[in-house]
Amino acid sequence: MKALLEAQGYVVKGEVRGCDVVGVRGEEPPVIVELKRSFGLGLVLQGIDRLALSDRVYLAVGQWPREVKGVKRLCRRLGLGLLVVAGDRADVVLDPAPYKPRLDKRKAGRLLGEHRRRVGDPNLGGSAMRAPLMTAYRQEALRCAALLAERGPLKVAAVRKDAGSPRAGAILGDDHYGWFERVERGVYALTPAGRQGLAQHGIVAPGDAPASPARTP
Repeated sequence: MKALLEAQGYVVKGEVRGCDVVGVRGEEPPVIVELKRSFGLGLVLQGIDRLALSDRVYLAVGQWPREVKGVKRLCRRLGLGLLVVAGDRADVVLDPAPYKPRLDKRKAGRLLGEHRRRVGDPNLGGSAMRAPLMTAYRQEALRCAALLAERGPLKVAAVRKDAGSPRAGAILGDDHYGWFERVERGVYALTPAGRQGLAQHGIVAPGDAPASPARTP
C-alpha cells in the first residue's frame, strides 16, 4: 500500500498522530488510510473521525469483505474510500468522493400520497400488539366494509359516494383482503371474512354485537 501511494508521488509515513498511514503530496489535502484485518464498525468509526482532518480517507482491510456491494455502498455514502491489501497487492476498490443521494421522485410521491390519504395516525410505534399495519388503502376498505355491513349489497357508485371511497371500484373488484363478493354485475356484498376484518379493527357490524348476559330469575 505504501508503494501504491509513493508511486503516485506521495510522501508516506505511518502512525502520524493516531492515523495509521498518512500520504502528503505538495499542497494537496493529505491521504489518510486506516487499516484493519477485516471490515467492521470500529474501522468505519475511525474513518468517519478522520474525515475531520481530510476528505481523502481510505479504509484498508486485509481480506475482501463478504458483502462487497453493501460495504461499497456504505463507504460511498459516508464519503470514504476502500482498499483491499492482500500480501504485496493493494487493490483500490473505491475512491472517496462527496455523496449526494439521487432522489426517487416516484417513491417520494407515493410516500406523500399515502401520508395525505391516511386518516389520523392509527399505527402506534413500538406497540406489542400484532395488529395489521393501517394504510390509507386499508382505511378505505374498512369504510367500504362498514357501509356494506350496515346496508347490505350495494352498487359500486353508492359505495364510492356514501363510504367516501374514491377507489371503491378497485377495492371491491380486486378484493385484496377477501372481504367482498360480487353478487351481480356492479353490485357487491360483505363476506364473513369482511365481518371478521371489521371486528379485528374494533368496528362492530350490525348484528354482530355481543349478546347481553342472561339475567338469573
